[in-house]
Amino acid sequence: MSTVEVQLARRQWEEGKQRFDEHAQGEPRLLQALDVVLDELRRRVGQTFTLGELASAYGGAEHWVRTVMADFAAFPGWPRTLTTVQDAAFHLYARGATDYRP
Repeated sequence: MSTVEVQLARRQWEEGKQRFDEHAQGEPRLLQALDVVLDELRRRVGQTFTLGELASAYGGAEHWVRTVMADFAAFPGWPRTLTTVQDAAFHLYARGATDYRP
């Protein structure tokens, strides 16, 4: 992944986290969905990773995020929140990257 691609992904993740924070107030089901996606990220990416590796995983994430949310965190209207939950999860997980810089 190029530096530009990683920066673009990080910007998307940050914007998604902001949307998530706006919508999550009083909505515990979104927090549950976020936990489910974070757990799957840990399984898929592991504990030791770079931002480039995480950005690469982001490229194909919509399919598996949809699957895990449908299987473990579905609630009425959940598909509308898919991208927001996905981006928020990647934003939070990025902080564990070996090359993370705020």
